[in-house]
Amino acid sequence: MKTINVVAAIIHDDQGRTFATQRGYGEWKDWWEFPGGKMEAGESPEEALKREIREELSTEISVDEFLCTVEYDYPKFHLTMHCYICSLLTEALHLNEHEAARWLKNNELDSVKWLPADIKVIEKLNEYK
Repeated sequence: MKTINVVAAIIHDDQGRTFATQRGYGEWKDWWEFPGGKMEAGESPEEALKREIREELSTEISVDEFLCTVEYDYPKFHLTMHCYICSLLTEALHLNEHEAARWLKNNELDSVKWLPADIKVIEKLNEYK
């Protein structure tokens, strides 16, 4: 089975909310995820995360702390997702690839339909807080 290595940003704001994005394309369209994407050859996870957030959201982030690595078997591939707690360095966010986005309070994290691998991140996030 093919393995895909990705990074994900768990972006928090000064009100303690977490940023979630809704996929606008593909097999998992309309499901929610943490923003991020595939690592390119030679990139560190932190470099990949900063690049992906610039591409997807036209903003800059600080990669503050490693949270976890999630391993998940989707039907067509194995996902290895490196997840980091992040904060925004600029306030403007623009959705270049996603259908929608929300800032969710801790008690609202279950209000969206998360991708299966991202549910595992929510579990880690709940332990972290």
